[in-house]
Amino acid sequence: MVKDFNIAKTEEDISTYAGYVGSSFMLGRALTSIFWGMISDRYGRKPVIIIGIITVVIFNTLFGLSTNLWMAISMRFFLGSLNGLLGPIKAYAAEIFRQEKQALGLSNFVAAWGVGLVIGPALGGYLAQPVLKYPHIFPKDSFWDRYPYFLPCFIISAFAFAVAIACIWLPVPSFLSIKFSTQKVRPSFAFLLYETLHNHNGNNEPTNYDEALEIGNSETNKDKMIQKDKSIFRNWPLMSSIIVYCVFSLHDVAYQEVFSLWALSPRRLGGLNFTTNDVGNVLAISGLAIIIFQITLYSPVQKACGPVNLARISGVLSIPLLQSYPFMTMMSGFKLYLMINIASILKNIFTETIATSLFLLQNRAVEQHQRGAANGFVMTCMSAFKTIGPASGGAILAWSEKHINAFFLPGTHIVFLILNIVEGLGVLLMFKPFLSVKKKTPSEQLH
Repeated sequence: MVKDFNIAKTEEDISTYAGYVGSSFMLGRALTSIFWGMISDRYGRKPVIIIGIITVVIFNTLFGLSTNLWMAISMRFFLGSLNGLLGPIKAYAAEIFRQEKQALGLSNFVAAWGVGLVIGPALGGYLAQPVLKYPHIFPKDSFWDRYPYFLPCFIISAFAFAVAIACIWLPVPSFLSIKFSTQKVRPSFAFLLYETLHNHNGNNEPTNYDEALEIGNSETNKDKMIQKDKSIFRNWPLMSSIIVYCVFSLHDVAYQEVFSLWALSPRRLGGLNFTTNDVGNVLAISGLAIIIFQITLYSPVQKACGPVNLARISGVLSIPLLQSYPFMTMMSGFKLYLMINIASILKNIFTETIATSLFLLQNRAVEQHQRGAANGFVMTCMSAFKTIGPASGGAILAWSEKHINAFFLPGTHIVFLILNIVEGLGVLLMFKPFLSVKKKTPSEQLH
């Protein structure tokens, strides 16, 4: 897409500009995630989720109509800033399960990301530039020729629109805490104006509407108790896990940016000379592997190893795996395709294993009334680091392609070494005394 904008002076510069487009989304999300998290704590998870999906419908469609770099950057920025989806979704996934089953909820959250990793690259690879790929269906000089990247964006937006409608029936479990004041809102309209929040903190759930009203009347006292609670910024188990997650997020988004651009780069620049279809196939296969692993294996493996040990093991194994990537340019044909798929599957499984484990630590480090704000703060910090990732990854790859004949670590070898340095830092931070894990309460130990 950036190449078609004709803004890059050389082929090597395309990676740099593509990084700007990727970073604009993360910059927008970094600026607003705390706000959306606080909104979800105040008004519930469902409204923020629905607003976020509608944002995808609007701005993803407009992104497909981009005709220049600045329009593409602006649409991605607005998509990131107005979409507060991920924080409330993580909180929701943790809240609909009791603590002993939270690994299952969050692993399914990551499996959903795997579904997107299957559908997204496949749509982008097969539907982008339809006039060139399917000239018998999409004629030249038509709307599809003028906007060659609109078709995949439109399909994704249509899917998101269907999901937004389906979210109206988003299930709410039986453990409810009604958030309204009977002095300001008539009871008959309370359920229309306010979202219900999940609460698994005890066995005294309201069983009828009168009890719900009684809880509503006691909200003032509850707010006073909340004010006495420790701030999330003084919660070191939360903050340490966020810092570790940010380091891995920087690595992950830079890897995602580098992998696609490196695979598409010609052999003379140290790439694999793949087509967009080839890259889409590799990422789709990796996404399918993530789904299978997260749904079937993550929960029992996490239960056996613990989230911290599992994340450490995954981080350590990722380092030699990633450093093997540049040597794959020595292969070709089926052998290359087989090895790059195996490496991509393992790398993405390790990545999502680390992310899921850190999600568990973060959600267990805070109480329910702070969970939306905490997850919003997580998304802000993560997005800030991911703002750096695409731009820096693209710039480093562009620089390496201009030094393909360097004596020490030529070409893409230096790119993957830098990625591994960031990964190694994340692994080191997962050990004591830096990473702190919240101790279980007596009731949690009983569960």
